[in-house]
Amino acid sequence: MLDIQTQLFEAQDVRFGPIDHETHPDIESKWTHDAEFMRLLDLKPARPLSPAMVKKQYEAIEKEMDEDKNLFYFTIRAREDDRLIGKALVEWIDWTNGNGFLRLGIGAAEDRRKGYGSQALSMLLRYAFSELNLYRVTAVVPAYNEGALHLFQKFGFVEEIRRRQAMNRDGQLWDLVSFGLLNAEWREQAKG
Repeated sequence: MLDIQTQLFEAQDVRFGPIDHETHPDIESKWTHDAEFMRLLDLKPARPLSPAMVKKQYEAIEKEMDEDKNLFYFTIRAREDDRLIGKALVEWIDWTNGNGFLRLGIGAAEDRRKGYGSQALSMLLRYAFSELNLYRVTAVVPAYNEGALHLFQKFGFVEEIRRRQAMNRDGQLWDLVSFGLLNAEWREQAKG
């Protein structure tokens, strides 16, 4: 009998879950009105979305997950009350070479800086390397997102590419930093 000890979708304070089309669009719509969150999460220009627009995005995400098989999208939920607090993705997977890109974000400002992102990243790495058996993962972070820079470095990611002045935000040019982590490096850290 198979005895799997690792809890794949749960950490101490957070768990991964699917999209809830009834309650999540209203919550995520509020996040899109927070320019700081949008600029930390995404490289695209920030814009507020209505709940209906968010629901449409969810439908497109689920279609891509089902048809293309190169996106794995998780909601991040607080374990204490099961409320939506963020999202985590493994995307742009190149199955031939075992490469994927990671993105995650904690939505509401009051939920940030509580360790939820670290727990979510730990689960996302376990999923990418143990479940999907990827060889390497990449995270692309604007240089102004100091929290994400520190988070990825804490998890052993190595700065591989720095695209100088590749992003213009509020009239200031910022570097884009690409971090990489290999499966073997993650496994070595997990042992220690």
